[in-house]
Amino acid sequence: MKKLAVAVATASTLSFANMAHAEAFDTAMGEFDVSMTATLATDYIWRGQSQTDGAGAIQGSLDIAHESGLYVGAWASNVDSADFGGASVEIDYYAGYGGTITDDISYDLSWATYTYPKNSSIDVDEALASISLYGLTLGAKYAYDPQSALYTYVGYDFSLPYDVGLSLHYGLTDTKDPLNGVDGDEKYGDWAVTLGKTILGLDVALMYSDTDLGDDCGYSSQDSCDSNVTLSVSKTL
Repeated sequence: MKKLAVAVATASTLSFANMAHAEAFDTAMGEFDVSMTATLATDYIWRGQSQTDGAGAIQGSLDIAHESGLYVGAWASNVDSADFGGASVEIDYYAGYGGTITDDISYDLSWATYTYPKNSSIDVDEALASISLYGLTLGAKYAYDPQSALYTYVGYDFSLPYDVGLSLHYGLTDTKDPLNGVDGDEKYGDWAVTLGKTILGLDVALMYSDTDLGDDCGYSSQDSCDSNVTLSVSKTL
């Protein structure tokens, strides 16, 4: 399931409201921003776990935002079919509202559905909320269908010399059911450190991520929950 902006969160999962480099259109209903993003990554990491069993990922998104702060979008990536019951593609749809309180404080409220063609039984609906202030982001994601789970996270973004961005992330997943369906922890943490830079018009990100799942990893390979270094390259039009 699920972008430094697009690329960073892709490795930890996509930021639904990234509208950088968007094309603006004036209409009778107000101004709309439209952006499309393509990403190539060495892995698809979601909350510290590989969704592609360590293989590369091809991802893309389309976002449309209104000047009022309302937005809708879609995002897609390949996933490992063995881990997703025969589904080899994930397609996410989302809608939300984002705004600013001051130049340094902003917020985002949204709803998302994560779908898996060829295996709709694992589709997930989720409500999301976050607030960002002075580089610090606090957020929560509540999955309510088909099973309830709460994901809370904190992140901090730094600007380094030479236009390099540094992002720190920690998240905690709290589920009501054992992670492997039989036993194991109902809570686990994930964390990531990401460096990002725009080079020749491409957003390049290098991320180190890990979890504390250990033997409770619910994927076909235990390596999917181990530490990972992910390189991604994105282009937004």
